[in-house]
Amino acid sequence: MTTILVTGGTGTLGRLVTERLRATEQEVRVLSRHAQPYAVDLRKGGPGLDLAVADVDVIVHCASTQTGGDEKAAANLIAAARRAGVGHLVYISIVGVDRVPFGYYRTKHAVERLVEESGLGWTVLRTTQFHDLVRGVLRGFAKLPVMLLPAGVGDQPIEVSEVADRLAELALRPPAGRVADMGGPEVRTFEELARTYLRATGKKRAVLSVPLAGKAYRAFREGGHLTPERAVGKRSFEEFMAQR
Repeated sequence: MTTILVTGGTGTLGRLVTERLRATEQEVRVLSRHAQPYAVDLRKGGPGLDLAVADVDVIVHCASTQTGGDEKAAANLIAAARRAGVGHLVYISIVGVDRVPFGYYRTKHAVERLVEESGLGWTVLRTTQFHDLVRGVLRGFAKLPVMLLPAGVGDQPIEVSEVADRLAELALRPPAGRVADMGGPEVRTFEELARTYLRATGKKRAVLSVPLAGKAYRAFREGGHLTPERAVGKRSFEEFMAQR
């Protein structure tokens, strides 16, 4: 039996990874800021983190926040993993973190480098955005009478459960370095995604595409966050919204 620690194990992705690993009868520990007995803020570290990684064979690092601190959290986790002799660290990242100069993407790329230089056995999987995130973004846009969308930008959303399946698979295999990206089944414009959202929710909004400025926007328009050659996802955004 392998002992596996899932950071962010109560989150959208981490919860599903935990379920899949437990279904294979592995010993799985869940680390999050509020989940006992391993309630740890990775940005602070401390004795609780050392307890969580003690005798662990594999760490699946799903914990992340867009409010800052991911690099510090990863550094603390890696240091604790070294002390505990962890053999394999699996990290979930985002397609395009090395191509799109967007703040959160830069942070994810920096964490990738920390993982790669950690001295631990490591695996990094990059995926496109989850359906759940795209729905949340569109819900925010729909709060106004007119949905203002970034002109010329597409997305390639993927089902989070499919990513969880792949992460669980990787956690049970030897370290593999940077593995092939995972993208959703198709690239869609934001206008198409918005109209799918509106139909599914029964909301009526005007939709207007607005050009933006800046290097990050240019990189998104150029598709730096997409991987059409790795469109391995099965479930479409329409199917996701229909179920919701």
